[in-house]
Amino acid sequence: MPGGPRPLPSRPSLRYLKLEAKRRLAAGEFPALHNAQAAIASEYGQPSWAGLKQYISGQPQRESHALPHLRWVIARFKDSGEQAWTAPGERELRQHFSDEVLSIIPVGELVSAITSVAADLRQEFVVVDQAPLWVRGRIAGTELFAGAAAEFPHRLTGVQRIPLGSRITDPRVAAPAPARTLGDVPADVPGFADSVFAELGLTGLILAGGGPGIPAWVVVKGWANLERGEILDTGHRFPAFGVAALVTVTAVLRMVADGRFALDTPANDHLRTVRLADDTITVRELLSYSSGIDNIPANPGEVFADRAPGLVAVTGPVIACGGPRGVVRPTNSGCAVLGQLVADVTGSPYADAVTRLVLEPLGMSRSSFPACAADIGPDAVTGYNVTAAGTFAPAAAAVCVMPAAGGLWTTAPDVVRLGAGWSSLLPAALAREALTLQAAAEQGARHAGLGWIMSPRGDTAFLSGASFDGVASLTVRIRDNRTHMVMTNRLIAIDPIDDRMLRSWTNPLHSGKGGTS
Repeated sequence: MPGGPRPLPSRPSLRYLKLEAKRRLAAGEFPALHNAQAAIASEYGQPSWAGLKQYISGQPQRESHALPHLRWVIARFKDSGEQAWTAPGERELRQHFSDEVLSIIPVGELVSAITSVAADLRQEFVVVDQAPLWVRGRIAGTELFAGAAAEFPHRLTGVQRIPLGSRITDPRVAAPAPARTLGDVPADVPGFADSVFAELGLTGLILAGGGPGIPAWVVVKGWANLERGEILDTGHRFPAFGVAALVTVTAVLRMVADGRFALDTPANDHLRTVRLADDTITVRELLSYSSGIDNIPANPGEVFADRAPGLVAVTGPVIACGGPRGVVRPTNSGCAVLGQLVADVTGSPYADAVTRLVLEPLGMSRSSFPACAADIGPDAVTGYNVTAAGTFAPAAAAVCVMPAAGGLWTTAPDVVRLGAGWSSLLPAALAREALTLQAAAEQGARHAGLGWIMSPRGDTAFLSGASFDGVASLTVRIRDNRTHMVMTNRLIAIDPIDDRMLRSWTNPLHSGKGGTS
């Protein structure tokens, strides 16, 4: 969960940006195409559309390792409805899908799932964004996200198909609930919330921001629960998934500052409940996602359950460390080990320890780590999936089996307090070190500080995470600790929202009511 699948800043293809300008013109956001193009150029920090084209064309972009495999899927299955078409067998599929994928999804089920959307695969495919180990594109009103293995031949580790707004048929969202706000919301945010809500086909959206000297503001739109007709409000609680890692990291760094252990101390020196297979892995390596610890559980479907059983029940008493050491590779289990370190050293359950070390000092009174779904509470949002018919189906309430990685349930104002205030709990030098690049990126352009995933330029830091029915992210601009967060209660690619909000910080058109921008 920590870090999610994306880098910052994103740089989509010029072809996609041309389509985006036309879409925003058709939506009535701008009076003419050149106005839409100028706005998009400004959002990407360029003075004009011509400047943006020059910037993109002058930036070398190597094709994603995932893209040839994804194009094979499209080409191989688009004619599956034809009489002469024959399905690929296991041997052919293994040339394009990793062994892990095929161990989770039987060949027959995989072929059936892809052939069910063959009509979509006959439409034009447009690459939206890519990096060496992933690619995102759009086809027939849906978004495709494909990941590739780091090792040659870089077979697909997964393909996510996400229907966008044009594919949603649920009548309950035909007349969107009005937006609700808290604080001095920047002037362009409500309109932006309206446009992305419709385009992405959301049930609920939360945008929030703030920073030192800037009180938290919140915009929410949509529903907390469609079945009850419950409109989303600024005080609803939601699962913060990978953002929970910042609570864990801040607690660990507070303990470093207090002399309980050092950054370069082997983690096994202080772990009691579980141990790492490699005795030399340090606390710093765990914090910078560069320890090589195995991602456990490997099956995403096992990350959420009715209750959190305790780390040893998930990982076993000894955790394997078979990944590449010294390069950034975020894992849920790595963050979970840090949470266990907090619990073992303090002698308190993880939730009690981080409440005392982080939540209470930052005034995060609406935040908690529920141990089971029954403890989440009635003020929480419901997550949704999209059916084949384009309607929304509620997902069963669940908690993360590794609370330190993804178990935080919270509110938007509390997340802003966390993003803006975490560094205030640490000595200034340690806070600066947390936002300093610690380890080399592993092909996918990921960089890391201590606990933070960082942009290649080192000017922004973020944490994000997702389940099958929602996503949340937190982004901080390092020079002034300015913070924004995004949450939705259905799974979508969240980075276009993040990136536009990030660019709006330097956009002169982004003006707030009380000097908040």
